[in-house]
Amino acid sequence: MSSSSEVGRGRADSIKQIFGRARGVVIGVVHCPAFPGSPRYEGQPTEALLEAALADATAYARGGVDGLIIENHGDVPFAKPEDIGHETSAFMAVTADRIVRETGLPIGINVLANAAIPALAIAAASRAAFVRVNQWANAYVANEGLIEGAAARALRYRSQLRAEGIRVFADAHVKHGAHAIVADRSIEELVRDVEFFDADAIIATGQRTGDAASSDYLRQIRAATHLPLLVGSGCTEHNVGEILSIVDAVIVASSLKVGGVWWNAVDEEKVRQFMRAAR
Repeated sequence: MSSSSEVGRGRADSIKQIFGRARGVVIGVVHCPAFPGSPRYEGQPTEALLEAALADATAYARGGVDGLIIENHGDVPFAKPEDIGHETSAFMAVTADRIVRETGLPIGINVLANAAIPALAIAAASRAAFVRVNQWANAYVANEGLIEGAAARALRYRSQLRAEGIRVFADAHVKHGAHAIVADRSIEELVRDVEFFDADAIIATGQRTGDAASSDYLRQIRAATHLPLLVGSGCTEHNVGEILSIVDAVIVASSLKVGGVWWNAVDEEKVRQFMRAAR
């Protein structure tokens, strides 16, 4: 029997398959405004919500990113997966489809918090290439409460949709929570669990949105997996070169927004400057 550290060795490189290059990939995050059904939604017409998300997507595209992740980041406070309404999936699917049509970029879907099954449904409807799932294996205590790994149910649902081509990008030691439940296991073991449960790529992050992960921490995760590795927080034009010397791709948002704040609009010139540094 193969050890868990060998499981990902023969798996296709999802980064290269999706983005056409194996290293140096930059993925921008479209933080959608609050959708109907969430506390911060203020009654805007559907078209206004779509235009806001599309404006950020096109700014990223003109700035030269390789792909995008669409997130319902305006739906604060985030609900647990079983409490997310069908309206969220509907609005996200329409938004994602519009972004694909307008930008032509590969996209991924992340439904917060940890809603892998809605994300897969949206991805299938909008021709997205991948989903991001923040807790794929094991469990942790998040802002939303106890969050359990989604792998078993999500992979069965993906099979039901005949959507095996949608890749899973999964966080290891995910941000915004406490890992007391698995504190007796090393980070390397947690990374191997994600790999063993058939994720296609691993995401490493800092402690919260905008926080950078240390180089030592990234190397620790890099050594534990054969899968592609991405950094999912804290990447700026000043540290992207060092980060991309360790990992294969970066997911970036806050540092490319007006004022460096995630809820503001994307600054196209900041995207261009970031891409020059990344290349």
